[in-house]
Amino acid sequence: MPTIDLYPAEGYAGDVSPPLAWQWVQQGEAVLVDVRSSAELAWVGQVPGAVPVVWKEWPSMAMNPDFDAQLRAAVPAGQKVLLLCRSGVRSVAAARRAAELGLTAYNILEGFEGDPDSQGQRGHRGGWRFHGLPWRQG
Repeated sequence: MPTIDLYPAEGYAGDVSPPLAWQWVQQGEAVLVDVRSSAELAWVGQVPGAVPVVWKEWPSMAMNPDFDAQLRAAVPAGQKVLLLCRSGVRSVAAARRAAELGLTAYNILEGFEGDPDSQGQRGHRGGWRFHGLPWRQG
């Protein structure tokens, strides 16, 4: 039975699996925008080539007042945008906002780290890293 990698969503173009997102990036079909905080990017890791556009900044988790302008600058006209966060929650909100700005926006399911496992640890139940996709730390 084939795996479904693209799901419909309300308020934006859809939800995509991490492997499909990476395929689109590799094929030049989409820009990957990482909406995690600068602390997360520095401490947890990041996807090479992803454009960092913070949705909410740590530690206050205040909205980035420049999000709209930064996102518009990151995504060339006619390109799809893929939004990535830690677990796929903030990226849904960012995808909705991107769609309001007129972009064809997709949320990357599972986020960078995936959901916590029974021990409360991320990275073992889905996520960008779990799928063995490119990332670096530091």
